[in-house]
Amino acid sequence: MAESPRPLVKVSGLARYFDVSAPWLNRVLDGQPRLILRAVDGLDFEISKGETLALVGESGCGKSTVARLVVGLYRPSTGSIVFDGVDMAGLGGRAEMAPIRRRLQMIFQDPYASLNPRWRVSAIVSEPIRAFRLIEGESKIVERVGQLLRQVGLSPVDGEKYPHEFSGGQRQRISIARALSSQPEFLVCDEPTSALDVSVQAQILNLMKDLQRQLGLTYLFISHNLAVVRHIADRVGVMYLGRLAEIGPKTTLFTLPRHPYTRMLLDTIPDLDMTGCKRTPVAGEVPNPINPPSGCAFHPRCPFANDRCKTERPEPKANETGSITACHAVEEGRPPAGPLPAAAA
Repeated sequence: MAESPRPLVKVSGLARYFDVSAPWLNRVLDGQPRLILRAVDGLDFEISKGETLALVGESGCGKSTVARLVVGLYRPSTGSIVFDGVDMAGLGGRAEMAPIRRRLQMIFQDPYASLNPRWRVSAIVSEPIRAFRLIEGESKIVERVGQLLRQVGLSPVDGEKYPHEFSGGQRQRISIARALSSQPEFLVCDEPTSALDVSVQAQILNLMKDLQRQLGLTYLFISHNLAVVRHIADRVGVMYLGRLAEIGPKTTLFTLPRHPYTRMLLDTIPDLDMTGCKRTPVAGEVPNPINPPSGCAFHPRCPFANDRCKTERPEPKANETGSITACHAVEEGRPPAGPLPAAAA
């Protein structure tokens, strides 16, 4: 039997904690303890070459922290990130990281803040080419920048302009061109369309899908917009308070979600067909990540929680739908299984 191909990205036990305590003297005088924010608290997932994994969840669940961990902007508190067989945590200096950094790039959320306003577009797009010394000779670099701008739907003459001369959608196209200039294999996209109008969002998403087909790109896509995720993702991971509640194929997760939190998120999609199907409401707000609940972090809001959920942290387990779910209620068959109403599905 042939072995399955090695995943391009493998994340194991990934965690990132931030010390948000008051200064030492203030804590001593006021008798305050240290405060640790568990932004990411033990994640496991894999991304195969050429696929798109989307991470979704409410604000503050740790999605953007995961993005920054994967590209190396943050170092993990614990756990590992293995890119094409290389453990990134074991790489020390810039010289060791350079070959990996060239192969993975990031597209940021805000195209207005991620581009240097004092640089011309040609300098912005060519910066990775020069940094990694991919092309020698000014004329060849200019030619390559023109190719990249055409590839994202702009003109080579736009290279002489400044970022403020473009719309939000055009600026995000410039950000994509900059990310592509190092010839990466893996792009981490941190809500790349959330700052754009809906019509422009569709254009950028279609561009990203076209580029993925043409260049064989692999995406980690961060979003809170379920419609965007459904359009672009192959698999979806649902995050809650720094942990993965459920992960599985997009079709399965949208039609047969098992975790109560996943069902809650999908229940927020408006019922445009007026089906009248009953939906289970979930009250409450996301708990404080500095002092998370014991056991399952979702149990204060879960309509199916019992005493086990309050004391024992659930471990991810595969279920009959093909998803992996971390939920005692699902394991014990407490929530009703079955498809969602047509509007949500």
